[in-house]
Amino acid sequence: MPSTYDIAIIGGGIVGLATAMALTREKHPSLIVLEAENRLAAHQTGNNSGVIHSGIYYKPGSLKAQNCVKGREAMYAFCAEHQIAHDRCGKVIVATSESELPALDRLYERGLQNGLNGLRRLKGEEIKEYEPYAAGIAAIFVPQTGIVDYVGVCQAYASLIQQAGGEIKTNARVTGFRKAGNEFVLTTPQGEIATRNLINCGGLQSDRIARLCGVDPGLKIVPFRGEYYELIPEKHHLVRNLIYPVPDPRFPFLGVHFTRMVKGGIEAGPNAVLAFKREGYKMSDISLRDMFEYALYGGFWKMAAKYWKTAVGEYYRSLSKAAFVKALQRLLPDLTADDIHRSGAGVRAQALDPQGNLVDDFRIVEAARMVHVLNAPSPAATASIAIGESIAAMAAKNFNL
Repeated sequence: MPSTYDIAIIGGGIVGLATAMALTREKHPSLIVLEAENRLAAHQTGNNSGVIHSGIYYKPGSLKAQNCVKGREAMYAFCAEHQIAHDRCGKVIVATSESELPALDRLYERGLQNGLNGLRRLKGEEIKEYEPYAAGIAAIFVPQTGIVDYVGVCQAYASLIQQAGGEIKTNARVTGFRKAGNEFVLTTPQGEIATRNLINCGGLQSDRIARLCGVDPGLKIVPFRGEYYELIPEKHHLVRNLIYPVPDPRFPFLGVHFTRMVKGGIEAGPNAVLAFKREGYKMSDISLRDMFEYALYGGFWKMAAKYWKTAVGEYYRSLSKAAFVKALQRLLPDLTADDIHRSGAGVRAQALDPQGNLVDDFRIVEAARMVHVLNAPSPAATASIAIGESIAAMAAKNFNL
């Protein structure tokens, strides 16, 4: 254990680990990953729907699109090489009303612009070829989409980091920061960690970590909880692979959908409700500090003024199983309330700017000998290898490695 590391990475989720893997592959610096929880991938990475995204949703030329298209194929190759459970199964995006057809057409064109080959437009009756129980008036079949075990991916990343000489510490939440000459000193429950350079991949805490380090993030992380239901085993036949709605372009959320999980089972969801705690996986999880923080942020109230009707609808669907089922029945009419039961939940670290805009693309801020990854939304897991390489290249230049 060196007295001073070349690089400390805060955050043991998939982006932090992918960055560490890329750095240890290329430069072999002395490196440590600090994870606040007692295990890796404890939050966004380990509580998402396990989808390998195609890139069809993202604006051509955006960081999301570039990294997703590159990272998707890298993820498939990595999983094959390391024998991680995955399946390139494809999905259908289904329009259920005439009003959704223009948006479906735009998705198709966007997919072509992002290099997706093999996209297929489907008429209503052709949807049954892929999902016999789904209903809609038109759809797109997206062959590049798949499912994967992202926790298994993170375990493989961690193994490669350690084999290359990198260190990983869990139960190592960073609570303090100070400069000591040319070094940064981080306070953790396991003692102080000295490092010459710092990368912040703190996810739900990324903005706070930036401020702790004296960097203005220019945004606030607001947590949104996504709640899932799961189909009972007797109804698994209703879904072959993945069935998605046409998303609302105003929001970075994809709408409630059906996902076959790589380890078995079918998930339905998620919705998107404001959480009362940054790691608030249940309605009863409340942090007064977290709530006061976003309640005192002007951008939060600007967002609320624009989208309060949508928020009310999401909360109603959270509290009412009947409302949730009704939303699901748009895609799968044969589904009943008895066919599903409550499952887990995930929390999305949604970045919000001072004007009340939901930050949609990746946001990375550099400072002297620091890189702060402030917004890494979906498809960050899909694109993690590509994102990790990009951050590593940025760090190498910034840190003079």
